[in-house]
Amino acid sequence: MKEQKFSTAIRSNMDLILKEQISLSEKIDYTQVATFIPYIYSADRLFLTAAGRSGLALKAAAMRLMHFGLKVFVVGEITTPAIGPGDLLIVASGSGTTASILTTAEKGIKAGATVLAFSTTLAAPLAKLASHTIILPAAQKEDHGKSISVQYAGSLFEQGLWLLTDAIFQTMWEEKPVPAEELWKRHANLE
Repeated sequence: MKEQKFSTAIRSNMDLILKEQISLSEKIDYTQVATFIPYIYSADRLFLTAAGRSGLALKAAAMRLMHFGLKVFVVGEITTPAIGPGDLLIVASGSGTTASILTTAEKGIKAGATVLAFSTTLAAPLAKLASHTIILPAAQKEDHGKSISVQYAGSLFEQGLWLLTDAIFQTMWEEKPVPAEELWKRHANLE
């Protein structure tokens, strides 16, 4: 009996999440997002970082960019080299105030890298540090008013970040169509 109740609730919540993502998609300024691709193409190397679930979304983006043949590093991994001029640091923070992300952005700038940010607002310190900020008009993790999203914490931002970076990758792949079999050769094979 409980399984049926859960089944119905899960389906309802999946529909809710998808509706919120469609609504978010309709509010994104895709002209602003499109500038992301030239930044990627002009960078010597890409470094990505975010905290928590946003960090997981950017790790997924790092994997796709690596599949595309770019030099990609996840900040904090033991094999990540020093960042410098010509490099692009891609950071995400819904609030734009996450201390560790701000510190990383400051260090990247000091080392001569360009910083590109994903956030929910241009008013945050992160947007002021970044050369360019892509806005995902989603609820921040501490926005409990449910006026933007009824999901918990920053879920809408984190999901949107994952989907948007996948859409950026898909766009790059369509522009420079490398056969999937070639991309797959770069996929991890020690699993």
